[in-house]
Amino acid sequence: MQWTNLNEQTVYENRWFRVNLADVVLPDGKHLDHFLIRLRAVAAATVVNEANEVLLLWRHRFITDSWGWELAAGVVEDGEDIAVAAAREMEEETGWRPEGLRPLMTVEPANGLIDARHHFYWCCEAGYTGHPADDFESSRRAWVPLKLVPDMIARGEIPAANMAAALLMLHHMRLG
Repeated sequence: MQWTNLNEQTVYENRWFRVNLADVVLPDGKHLDHFLIRLRAVAAATVVNEANEVLLLWRHRFITDSWGWELAAGVVEDGEDIAVAAAREMEEETGWRPEGLRPLMTVEPANGLIDARHHFYWCCEAGYTGHPADDFESSRRAWVPLKLVPDMIARGEIPAANMAAALLMLHHMRLG
C-alpha cells in the first residue's frame, strides 16, 4: 500500500530544516494533510582500537533532558562528501582524526516524519590532534569496551536509537 505525495508547501524554514505540509493520497483515494520535516543528511564516525574499545561522547540532550553515550555526528554541509563530513565531525568533537573510514550503516531514524538519513562510519585507526574544537558538544570523551554496549543499551545509557543500532552493528562485526 503506497501513499502518494501530490504536493508540498513549506510552512517554516531555517538553516537547519524545513517543515512542509504535504497533500498525500492514501491507497483508498482519500487525501491526508501530513506534516514532514526535511533535513540535511547526518554523518557520524568513530574508531575502534586494538582493545575493541570504541570512542564515544557523553552528552546531555536538552530536548529530552537525557544523558547518554553517542558517536560524534553532525549535518553534512551542502556539497560536502558524506565520509568527509563524518571525519570532520569526529575530529571536531573528539580531537581524533580518523584514518581509513569505512561505511558501517545508513539508517532513517524517523522516516514517518523526517527524511534525514544518518550515515555511520568507522575505522580502526585515528590520530590524536589535540583537544576537540567543539568540546561544548559533550561533557567527556571515553574509550568504552564494545563488549559492554548491549548492557549499556539495556540500561538506557545509549538512548538514541540510531546510535544504539550503529554500536550494535559494530559489536556484532567485531565481537560477534
